[in-house]
Amino acid sequence: MEAYIYDAVRTPRGRGKADGSLHEITPIQLATQMLEAVRDRSGIDTADVDDVILGCVSPVGEQGADIARVAVLNADYAQTVPGVQINRFCASGLEAVNMAAGKVVSGEAGFVVAGGVEAMSRVPMASDGGAWAMDPAVAYKTYFAPQGIGADVIATKFGFSRDDVDAYAVESQKRAKTAWDEGRFARSIVPVKDIIGRVVLDHDEHMRPDATMQSLAALKPSFALLGEEMPGFDAVALLRYPELEKVNHVHHAGNSSGIVDGAAAVLVGSKAMGEKYGLKPRARIRAAASIGSEPLIMLTGPEFVADKLLTRAGMSKADIDLWELNEAFAAVVLRYMQAMDLDHGLINVNGGAIAMGHPLGATGAMVLGTALDELERTGKGTALVNLCVGAGMGTGTIIERI
Repeated sequence: MEAYIYDAVRTPRGRGKADGSLHEITPIQLATQMLEAVRDRSGIDTADVDDVILGCVSPVGEQGADIARVAVLNADYAQTVPGVQINRFCASGLEAVNMAAGKVVSGEAGFVVAGGVEAMSRVPMASDGGAWAMDPAVAYKTYFAPQGIGADVIATKFGFSRDDVDAYAVESQKRAKTAWDEGRFARSIVPVKDIIGRVVLDHDEHMRPDATMQSLAALKPSFALLGEEMPGFDAVALLRYPELEKVNHVHHAGNSSGIVDGAAAVLVGSKAMGEKYGLKPRARIRAAASIGSEPLIMLTGPEFVADKLLTRAGMSKADIDLWELNEAFAAVVLRYMQAMDLDHGLINVNGGAIAMGHPLGATGAMVLGTALDELERTGKGTALVNLCVGAGMGTGTIIERI
């Protein structure tokens, strides 16, 4: 049995601050509106949905207590539909889709709605704590350092300068603006409404298309203080990578992923369930995988999981028409292109999280939808979607357009 993608929707991404357009919209409402959109666009009877799987990276407060099941109830799905919240850090939304595919392929489910939600303006990143950073014994054993330090170590170890990462960021902004100007996201975007039905956001508002090398050059490195002074994470990094003389701090707010609010949902199902409703599948899932990688540098997992995916699918790099990697930090994508020997023209062709933002639990499902839309727009056949993950992991999926 195979797993098919029948639809993919997402909210626009709102600035993850108190003045962001989605700040007054609760995370349960963001998730609810995506579940409603999947139901209404497909016309399915939700009694045929066997599960709802939502990624959420800070599952506390308003985002706690299994937000997936509560969103099911709030969206007026059939009472029989269960829901589960998962957390694989930044890849949670894609991991949810991969889990959904596994349920369909095994015969456990006919339809699964998978995706994610993160209202970062209301539930700040790292609100859930955790032993990895908070327990000194665990932090010492794993060489814990914040992700930004890992990104700067990548830049240092693999030879990316401040100009390199800034140039990548400027290009991401240009590509995102072109994509919006040409309506490339139109099929997937579901405007977010307030409780009286008024549209509060219909576009990604984090974008800064006027960014230039000169404007980015004026920004100070975001992680130099953490690294060089208290608490001195550079020293930890150099213990793990003694071949480095020092850490070159090149990342800042302009070349790192933006903090935003958002949600996404993907309808995954079997061929039989699609035929029941006369739905034409948009793509099939060829392969899915996750992998672990070195935890201090943390963000190099994508290259390893890409190799795992290609091997699992019996494919080569030449068989992939389009590559999508979440832009957690500019150096992450630059290293991926270097390791995989990829031309920049094949990857993140519509920009990414540097321009549009990274709503942690939702991003994986968002980038999957972006890749699917682009395959359909260009008539290309295959895409490899990938995310780096906290604590040293990578998660990826290969899809094939139908």
